[in-house]
Amino acid sequence: MSPTVSRKVIPLPRRGGPGTGEPPPGRKRPTRVLAVTSGKGGVGKTNIVANLGFTLSRLGKKVMILDADLGLGNLDVLLGIAPRWNISHVIRGERVLADILAEGPGPMQILPAASGIQELTRLNAEQKLQLFSDLDRLIDGVDLLLIDTAAGISSNVMDFSVMAQEIVVVVSPEPTSITDAYALMKVLSLKYAEKSCKLLVNLAASPREARDVFRQLELVTGRFLDIRIEYWGHILRDDHLARGVKHQRLVSELYPESRAGRCFTELARRVIATPPAHRPKGDTHLFWHHLVRGHHP
Repeated sequence: MSPTVSRKVIPLPRRGGPGTGEPPPGRKRPTRVLAVTSGKGGVGKTNIVANLGFTLSRLGKKVMILDADLGLGNLDVLLGIAPRWNISHVIRGERVLADILAEGPGPMQILPAASGIQELTRLNAEQKLQLFSDLDRLIDGVDLLLIDTAAGISSNVMDFSVMAQEIVVVVSPEPTSITDAYALMKVLSLKYAEKSCKLLVNLAASPREARDVFRQLELVTGRFLDIRIEYWGHILRDDHLARGVKHQRLVSELYPESRAGRCFTELARRVIATPPAHRPKGDTHLFWHHLVRGHHP
């Protein structure tokens, strides 16, 4: 395994004004916020977030990733970076979010989580509101914020998912993953009144297998839940992924023409080409009305 290295923080430049296609200085440029989540762990969600963020960066987008698996974060390990601070320091009041920003490949910006701190998995509403408020200000000027949630249906997972404009559910072809993905969407629909989500099938043997997984979930959700699933494609099973993980490098960086690398390019282009979902009203990028109303499963 290659040694970890510290990476410096990249400042976010301010742009905008007449003729640039962006808001004038002083006005927010809307940030597209995608939460990437899964019902079951081990489906490659963090690898997807990292490779998608890298590919979007290479396509000219300003990308920030929030590792929202607060107690078991490993995005920094996957990327081979060794940040000095993480979200645990922010929660304890020792640092602010801007202090913990680290540079990842692409370049993209990373907000790292902590690992092995159990209390971070049970943030109260006040802590979450403060974190979301600080994050809302920090991402001003960022094109896309990708939120890598923990797996499952805990309140942390749900809150980080529904504060985003779009929810991407990652599933693998395994029956347990499909069952848990349905359970996740059930909670999103019944407890949080979510009406739509994207579905991404990872570790698929073929495009046909991925489509079959989508059809299974579309059939059962259409029958029992009031939620619409949009198919966002697949990432094919590829040995190059494991090779990249061993070297703490992304497959999109090391092997862009591999089966998986081409899938990530296609996914990134799909994200860019798809119109973003409706945005929050007012001077904010994120939703947090569910916290104010106390909607917790």
